[in-house]
Amino acid sequence: MTPLVIGGRRIGGDAPVWVIAEAGVNHNGDLALARRLVEAAAEAGADAVKFQTFRSAALVTAAAPKAAYQTRATASGESQRAMLQALELDAAAHAELRDHARKHGLTFFSSPFDEASADLLASLDVEAFKVPSGEIVNLPYLRHLARFGKPLVISTGMATLDEVERALDTVRDAGDPAVAVLHCVSAYPAPVAEMNLRAMDTLRERFGRPVGLSDHSLGITVALAAVARGATVLEKHLTLDRSLPGPDHAASLDPADFAALVRGVREIEAALGDGDKRPMPSELDTRRVARKSIVAACRMAAGERLTAETLTLKRPGTGIPPADLPRVIGRRLLRAVETDDVLEWSWIGD
Repeated sequence: MTPLVIGGRRIGGDAPVWVIAEAGVNHNGDLALARRLVEAAAEAGADAVKFQTFRSAALVTAAAPKAAYQTRATASGESQRAMLQALELDAAAHAELRDHARKHGLTFFSSPFDEASADLLASLDVEAFKVPSGEIVNLPYLRHLARFGKPLVISTGMATLDEVERALDTVRDAGDPAVAVLHCVSAYPAPVAEMNLRAMDTLRERFGRPVGLSDHSLGITVALAAVARGATVLEKHLTLDRSLPGPDHAASLDPADFAALVRGVREIEAALGDGDKRPMPSELDTRRVARKSIVAACRMAAGERLTAETLTLKRPGTGIPPADLPRVIGRRLLRAVETDDVLEWSWIGD
């Protein structure tokens, strides 16, 4: 698998899951709120905080409609461009958020939605670019990003496997930066029955890249399941309040739930282990108590020959294991034993 390093963090393989708090546009155009999102991401234990960088006039036509989920969460009669104009952050705001994130130990990066926005982020020396799902078929844009040589985290919502392959081929031919591929269902919220987490397996096997999930489902169950299934990157929207106006708040996690997600991720990582089936240290006392040994079924004198009738199997498991019963039957005792004595090899002769 092609390695990936972002902000000094190795991603993929047996490295810890890289958890991205997707602040996105949940700042509602308010820099103070954006700063608080950075702080909430750090407090919740995220590894990175991600925003969205765009120029609404370059992104959408004046009359472009909003998606249904955007219409439900924002002012009626408002165009998509008008909605996005209120959510833009300028270059100075990006620089301030970058510095604020770094101060709080977070990797700062963003999803540029056009080439000029990518240039702005590059000028801020971001560690990586996030490719939003809608741009995965925008090959000129992908070529532009790839030429910077920075790692790309590519979301694949709405895409076919062939479209993902074409995007990765384009990126490889344009500079071959390191890439992580995120499975995604671009619905807000995404129905659990459509999450199709097994698609992560397909992406991993087909492309040999670190694979993760950009999750828009409600709650944390699907995200945790993705980690248990091998996601190495996990992205989830973060908001300070799910009831705030704006397109993404309702499908986001509040700080308490995001913190619960991170705790769950780390617990799952610990639980997954290394795959070697062996007794664990915590089991050793239970093994001693719960397993059985070969035990004297009655009082026997020294020299007496052991038989199936004079032996039984009982706890504890501190003596000769039951599997060795055929080796014990027919041999002679070297010492007298009482009923329930746990036999030892040193007590048994030929």
